[in-house]
Amino acid sequence: MAIMQGGDGPVKQKAMEILVALGEIFNADKLIDIESTQISGVSYKTIGDAGLHWIESMLSEKVVIPSTLNPTGIDLRLWRQMGIAEEFARKQMQIIDVYSKLGVKTLCSCTPYLSGHSPKFKDHIAWSESSAVCYANSILGARTNREGGPSALASALIGKTANYGYHLDENRQPTMCIDLDVHLHEESDFSALGISIGKKVNNGVPYFTGIKNPSVDSLKSLAAALAASGGVALYHVESVTPESNSIKVGGIETISFTSDELVSSYDSLSTIQSGPVDLVTIGCPHASLSEMKKIATLVKGKKIAKNTKFWIFTSVGVKLMAERFGYLRDIVKAGGEVYTDCCMVVAPIEQLDFKTMAVNSGKAAVYSPSASNVEVVFGTTGRCVDIAVKGFA
Repeated sequence: MAIMQGGDGPVKQKAMEILVALGEIFNADKLIDIESTQISGVSYKTIGDAGLHWIESMLSEKVVIPSTLNPTGIDLRLWRQMGIAEEFARKQMQIIDVYSKLGVKTLCSCTPYLSGHSPKFKDHIAWSESSAVCYANSILGARTNREGGPSALASALIGKTANYGYHLDENRQPTMCIDLDVHLHEESDFSALGISIGKKVNNGVPYFTGIKNPSVDSLKSLAAALAASGGVALYHVESVTPESNSIKVGGIETISFTSDELVSSYDSLSTIQSGPVDLVTIGCPHASLSEMKKIATLVKGKKIAKNTKFWIFTSVGVKLMAERFGYLRDIVKAGGEVYTDCCMVVAPIEQLDFKTMAVNSGKAAVYSPSASNVEVVFGTTGRCVDIAVKGFA
């Protein structure tokens, strides 16, 4: 009550007002303590000057729990190599500087759980990046709603969030069962699955059966695609995800996902089927070390086409490990470029004269045509590398 009345200053009062308002909208019974936040609203492309000014208005306080950031619009070290305009880079650096002064760790990644910022089972958190939210809820068994940038920052300053949505057991039950009638091999297969099912389940909770021994990368791709096409913040995979064997599945609609639907989803994610490709990108969500190894293996001994760029996006920690294992060397030797802190969705791709882009990410395929004004080719990691080498699809 003292914070709401301004007893701890105007910034914390503003933050508490945001949290209480959310709680009232969603009929929360109380505020609860949280372990961490992950904050979106970081790229200058998405928040502009208004967002920067709002963050600056909080500068008299510091966050009280571990907090990290979503990707920015640039590689904070190699932005000139990317071809980013100096004015955009200057504004982006200002945003990062403000967050740093607020006490936020400037790990700018949509996969913080691969770089040490990983909540435990049943931890209450307040994360805001859609794929990270879905992964944290589904694969780690943590509990978070899909926060906006302002509400995540408010939670970081107060150390609490409103007790509603996916913080409650009853809202973590499945709403639709999906029985796979096709074997998935590639990360892009899981992306295509997620895009298709996300449209069917909308904001519900899908429960998947028939997925055998999926990798972390596959589950990460599924989380990102479900969140991009349907707003899904939690899914379960039978005998895989932490809560899958302790929830009730009976009495809900069951649908099948077939090989024909997989092919149809692939086709729907490409806005063009063939032709020259200016840019090939991998890393939405940020590439893991195993994905870096896969890419390095695929490009070793090859050369990227003269008129095509091949960009891989990852976190700083994964890039350092990839360098130590020699994966970075092989990628760069082939002509690829590895960037951190950013991704193809929130970088100002539309300002860099790219017209066509190949991706292995359903999320990137959904967002990029409108966010970056490019035509998109969607395919497997292997096909993306092949396009990068040939220069065309």
